[in-house]
Amino acid sequence: MQPAARVQTAIQIIDRIAGGEPAERALTNWARGARYAGSKDRAAVRDLVFDVLRRWRSCAALGGGESGRARILGLLRAQGEDVGALFCGGAYGPPPVGEGDDVGRAPEGYEAWDLPDWLAVRFVDSLGDQAEDAAQALRRRAEVFLRVNTLKSDVNAAIAALAEDGIAAVAHPLSPTALRVTDGARQIARSAAFGTGRVELQDAASQAVVDMLPLKPGMAVLDYCAGGGGKTLAMAARLPGVRIDAHDADPNRMADLPERAARAGADVRIVERVSGGYDLVLADAPCSGSGAWRRAPEGKWRLTPDMLEDLCGAQAAILRNCAALVKPGGVLAYATCSVLSEENARQVEAFLARNPEWKTLASRQFLPSDGGDGFFAAIMMRV
Repeated sequence: MQPAARVQTAIQIIDRIAGGEPAERALTNWARGARYAGSKDRAAVRDLVFDVLRRWRSCAALGGGESGRARILGLLRAQGEDVGALFCGGAYGPPPVGEGDDVGRAPEGYEAWDLPDWLAVRFVDSLGDQAEDAAQALRRRAEVFLRVNTLKSDVNAAIAALAEDGIAAVAHPLSPTALRVTDGARQIARSAAFGTGRVELQDAASQAVVDMLPLKPGMAVLDYCAGGGGKTLAMAARLPGVRIDAHDADPNRMADLPERAARAGADVRIVERVSGGYDLVLADAPCSGSGAWRRAPEGKWRLTPDMLEDLCGAQAAILRNCAALVKPGGVLAYATCSVLSEENARQVEAFLARNPEWKTLASRQFLPSDGGDGFFAAIMMRV
């Protein structure tokens, strides 16, 4: 595909997303019917679509409209691209820019943050003078991070192994096991370091959350909302020889975990029904995902106040359920990939108010402007 054809394809997909079709489905449906599109074409179209999703409001302002064409125009103007070279007509490219196209304008107010107004207000309420930096960080593509699996490697050996497959990575300060990939990210899945379990894909802040956990040899540990198992495997690497239990309300989310654990050399058990007596329970609760909107930017445009309220109710229920699984003197760790205080600090405050036998040992809000995703973690002990 020529660059102009990629732009026209992105325009059509964005229009489908604006009409309500989920972004991943719209991209997948296009790719299935576009046998002419190679892997580089699919990646380029995806990048265009996701860049617009990250900057939905500002692209509309700069492009002078809310159509896919206008938003792509806005994106290209923001990036300083030669619009005329891409809107060149022909059989597959978008028609040239003409009288029917608005010249656009600079985004104003919260448009420039690329957040809905109601969410921008929540950002300010939650983050104060750090709100704008966090919002601006979410407008940019997320970097790719790896976790060095200390059951099989160390940082220097992992960097060297990745380099053999043309992947450049450097240590990242958020976690002693975190590597930031600086080149060759698309080769990771085919690399020997990944295939042999030396490294796993995991955000740096997600790793830092696991670093906060007071894990000790001999502990009985449960990852209550395990999902794909990234934090489960990170905990297993910190506690060699100790089995980590993994649970999720939807067991299908853990379908790949046994294979991943085997590759990593980690001792992990999947449990569908859980009972009490754990020394440590991690509740990485479902949330708005506001800290990870660089990776899933559609979420900030689909989220509504009612949906957020429902999520907060589910989080409170998960905290209540998990607390019952922790033995006296044990630890409950609550985490979200959110930057909103009602999901984070206020959720913990409400839990402690209802349960005075618990106290906070530590808490931290990681922000997208720190380099990784926005994560929150609170470590609580039953006293």
